[in-house]
Amino acid sequence: MHNIRTYNAISSKGLGRFSTDSYTVSDDCSAPEGFILRSQKLHTEPVPESLLAVARAGAGVNNIPVVDYTEQGIVVFNTPGANANAVKELIVAGLLLGSRDIFGGMSYVQELGHMNDPTEMGKLLEKEKKRFAGTEIAGKTLGVVGLGAIGSIIANLALDLGMDVIGYDPAISVEAAWQLSSRVKRMDSIEALLAEADFLTLHVPAIPATKHLINAQALSGMKSTAKILNFAREEIVCTEDMVAALDKGIIAGYISDFPAPALLGRKDVLLMPHIGASTEEAEENCAVMAANQLIDFLENGNIHNSVNYPPTKMGRNGGTRITFSNNNVPKVLGSVLSILADAELNVVDMVNKSRGEIAYNIIDLEGDISGDVHQNICDVEGVMRVRILS
Repeated sequence: MHNIRTYNAISSKGLGRFSTDSYTVSDDCSAPEGFILRSQKLHTEPVPESLLAVARAGAGVNNIPVVDYTEQGIVVFNTPGANANAVKELIVAGLLLGSRDIFGGMSYVQELGHMNDPTEMGKLLEKEKKRFAGTEIAGKTLGVVGLGAIGSIIANLALDLGMDVIGYDPAISVEAAWQLSSRVKRMDSIEALLAEADFLTLHVPAIPATKHLINAQALSGMKSTAKILNFAREEIVCTEDMVAALDKGIIAGYISDFPAPALLGRKDVLLMPHIGASTEEAEENCAVMAANQLIDFLENGNIHNSVNYPPTKMGRNGGTRITFSNNNVPKVLGSVLSILADAELNVVDMVNKSRGEIAYNIIDLEGDISGDVHQNICDVEGVMRVRILS
C-alpha cells in the first residue's frame, strides 16, 4: 500500500484516481510517500523520511521548499496547463473590461436605485452612456510575455478576436512552439515587445529572474495608452513602480488578479481576488493531473511535469525496476552498473536523464535485487535516493 497525505480541499475527482486497493489517502496518514496539495505552505512542515514526491495541484510551487526537497531526493510535480482554460477565460474578460469601462457603467446603473420611472431612467442613461465609452480590442496589439501552456493559448485566442499578437519567450519549449500560431510575431527582446504593445499580458513563473520584471524601467518604454494584465504572479510586477507610472500617466491601466493596498480605489486599476483558476473544472483538472503523476511515479518511477527533476519515462519491460537519483557528476552511473554486473543482474533496458546538478535513472533488470546489492547502490558516492519496484 502507498500512503498519500492530502492538504487543502482536493477535488474528489482527483482523489478518486487512487485505487483503494493500493493507496491509503487521508490528511493525517502516517509514513506518507506522497503529498498532494494546493496552496498549503510546506516550508515549515516536517519532512517524513518516507516522503518520495509532492504534487502541487496548480502551476506555482512557491509554497514548496523545492531546493531543500531536491537535496533530499524528493520529486516535486506541478500541473502546468490544467487550469489554462479557466485562466484564459478570465484574461479575455480582463481585456474586455480594460478596453471599455464596463465595470464603471455597471456600477453607475446600480447607483440609480432611487429612480422609479423607467422612461426617465432610460433618458438619463442615454445621456450619460458616453461617460463609459471605450475602444475595441480588434486591431490592437497584444504583447504576450511567456509563451508556455497559458501564454500560447492566449496568443492564439487573441488572433481569433482580431488582435495583432507579438510574443517574447527566450526559453519556449518545443511543445509550446508547436501549439503557437505562425501569425504570432516573435520579438527579439522584451523591450521591443513593450514598445509595441497596446495590451500586455504576463505568463512567466515567479523565479528570481522574473521578480519585478515589470518595473520603472520597463514601464518607461511602453505606450502611454497601454494597459497591463497580470494573472501570473504578484511578484512579477513592482507595485510601487506601477502606482508611480499610473500617477504620472506613463501607462493607462493595470488589470490584476493580485490586489495590493496601494492599488485600491483607483479608476485606472481593475482588481480581482486571485480567481484565475477558481473554477470547478480547473480544480478537477489540476487534481486529476497531480494524482496521475504521483501514481505513475510511485508505481513505475516515471517523472512528468516535475519542477526539479528531469522528465524521465520508460515502459515496463518485466522483471525488477530500479530507480535512483544522484548528483550529476561522472562515474555514478558506471559504478551502479558495475555493482549490477558483479551481481550477475542483466540490464534489460535503461534511461538516464539529467537536469542541472541532478540526474535520474530508470533501469529494468532480469531477476531480483538482494538487500546487499540495494545497499551497495545506496553507498555509491553521489547517489541520493534508491527505489526498487517489482
